[in-house]
Amino acid sequence: MKKTLIAGLIGAFMGFLMSFLMNYFFIPLPASTAAHAVGNGISGVISGFMAGFFTQLMANREKSKSAS
Repeated sequence: MKKTLIAGLIGAFMGFLMSFLMNYFFIPLPASTAAHAVGNGISGVISGFMAGFFTQLMANREKSKSAS
């Protein structure tokens, strides 16, 4: 479970950073660029964490099937 959380946190950080930088510097659509960047950064955190978490869960499932 510890590896799952670590993978999720790494994915969350990478998703936040990429979304924040892209939306702050390249795609400023709303009136407040900072609000737009933070909003997309939060979505990046959520999507990155979920991707890492579910990837690790699937890897654990495969490992337990092969051990049986």
